[in-house]
Amino acid sequence: MSEPQFLGKATPLPSSPEEARLDYVPNPRAGSLYLVRFAAPEFTSLCPVTGQPDFAHLVIDYAPGETIVESKSLKLFLGSFRNHCGFHEDVTVGIGQRLFDEMRPRWLRIGGYWYPRGGIPIDVFWQSDAPPQGLWVPDQGVASYRGRG
Repeated sequence: MSEPQFLGKATPLPSSPEEARLDYVPNPRAGSLYLVRFAAPEFTSLCPVTGQPDFAHLVIDYAPGETIVESKSLKLFLGSFRNHCGFHEDVTVGIGQRLFDEMRPRWLRIGGYWYPRGGIPIDVFWQSDAPPQGLWVPDQGVASYRGRG
């Protein structure tokens, strides 16, 4: 694990998710079982068919292992999707898998609550495995989309 490159520095938004670097720092509570939640209620990527923006509310929950993700690098990584074309499923699952593969938490899940496109809201969920026994996992707190009804 290298020294975080973003802490305390002005950093431009990466031009793509592939160029974005995620930084990890030692978990100050390694060995403790606890949950960390990140919510990105204004996540944006581009529709691969139309090139128009797609919007989602992402919720990322994880039980740290030896490292935790540095929040500024996560913010920049998520922001790098603004000019990235991808289907909702690929974007949501790809974010979860990249975090899981690089950070190696004990457990991770991501919920992508995508706003309607073509009249159909799409919610995408991925998790690494069953949560560890004894981990308190609260509901993600994002209601399914409802129009007038």
